[in-house]
Amino acid sequence: MTLAHWIYALGTLAVVITMIFRRNVLIPCIVSTFLIGLIFKGSLIGAVTAVFRANIAALSELGSIFVIIGLMVAMLKSLSVTGADELLVAPLKKLMVSPFISYLVLVISTFVISLFFWPTPAVPLIGTLLVPAAIKAGLPPMAAAVAIALAGQGMALSGDFVIQGAPGLSAKSAGIPIPIVTNYAAILSIITGVTAIILAYIFMRNDIENFIKTGHQEAKKSIEEKGAKAKTFHAPYLVWLLLISIILVIIAMFKFNIRGGDASALLGGTAITIMVIATLWVEGSKGLDIIADHLTDGLVFAFKVMGQILPIAGFFFLGNPDAVKSILGEGAPGYLFDIGKIISSAIPAKGFLSAFGMLILGIITGLDGSGFSGLPMTGTLAGAMAAGNVKVAAALSAIGQMGAIWAGGGTIIAWSSLVAVAGIVGVPVFDLVRKNFIPVIVGLIISTIAAVLFLM
Repeated sequence: MTLAHWIYALGTLAVVITMIFRRNVLIPCIVSTFLIGLIFKGSLIGAVTAVFRANIAALSELGSIFVIIGLMVAMLKSLSVTGADELLVAPLKKLMVSPFISYLVLVISTFVISLFFWPTPAVPLIGTLLVPAAIKAGLPPMAAAVAIALAGQGMALSGDFVIQGAPGLSAKSAGIPIPIVTNYAAILSIITGVTAIILAYIFMRNDIENFIKTGHQEAKKSIEEKGAKAKTFHAPYLVWLLLISIILVIIAMFKFNIRGGDASALLGGTAITIMVIATLWVEGSKGLDIIADHLTDGLVFAFKVMGQILPIAGFFFLGNPDAVKSILGEGAPGYLFDIGKIISSAIPAKGFLSAFGMLILGIITGLDGSGFSGLPMTGTLAGAMAAGNVKVAAALSAIGQMGAIWAGGGTIIAWSSLVAVAGIVGVPVFDLVRKNFIPVIVGLIISTIAAVLFLM
């Protein structure tokens, strides 16, 4: 190994240690990129330009993910001004007749909405419109928060098989096709999610019974009867436009085998089309200006969520032999791939040792509260350890993705987006972490075992 390889290894170790101490990893990534550029290029100018090119390379690879997230959020904003968002979930309120049914409704509705709009926009929608109805049916607020977190921040976000932001990031870092990582991640996310959701409800049965006996009536009275959002006559038509459009998109994906970037393009194009129709129809000529606000808000949200990933991904792209060329030029080695080959000679890529090692690494990367910032690391390392075996690389990438997102995406890390769930539902975030912890860990262990036995 060269000096640059050792710098890369030490940089990766620094990133992991920084995450353990719950600090942002931007500086370790930038400094490590600078030092590797300095060593490889042999000049200060080369080092500085390497830092910039690493960000550009990351943006080039991940730009479509930023745009699709921004467009989905922008579309939702254009619909919410008409009250269409509330109308969309109104039928679900009628289903909430018992604690168990309410729990299932929250899980299913959060999961489906999060697949298409991501969990962060879905949380306010579910939390403000459906949780009060669930509490009236006898479901404690804590159980409602658990259902939303496990279904949205956990199961939907870790699989992410509609927008494909997470598997796209993992696959590009590993240098393998996006569809195979998407499929593997979807399987593991369902196994983890179903396990965690069932266990969480079983563990909370006594809490639910006590709530019904002691706190249910008081909670019902304490729910403020706030007026429903005023709906315009456009709302029902826009709801039908949205539903029919999504159904047609799903049918097209399966019928024409549209996957990866093409699927994101189809979904993003549909979102921006609906946004244009909704804005112009509702706002008239004012829509020519207002649509810019919707789009700006959506893209600002996307960069707030994903912006810090660029320098992080840029550093870990130095480890990929294909991506590193656009940063350092021809002849640059894939540093992490080289290190991975050495590791793989001592630890077989197939087997429980490598799988659980990747799971633990994924969880550690999630300690920063992002969930996505560690995916370039786990994906690149998975590709390196697999040494050209696409199935093994996809399985290891998916395992790392499960660990990173179930931890940092917002189920067992209190300083993640789990704060939003706790805040909207009105429960202490650390208590929510404790309720989620054992079900999530058990779910991750079971899904990792399944990956070793059936996917590698």
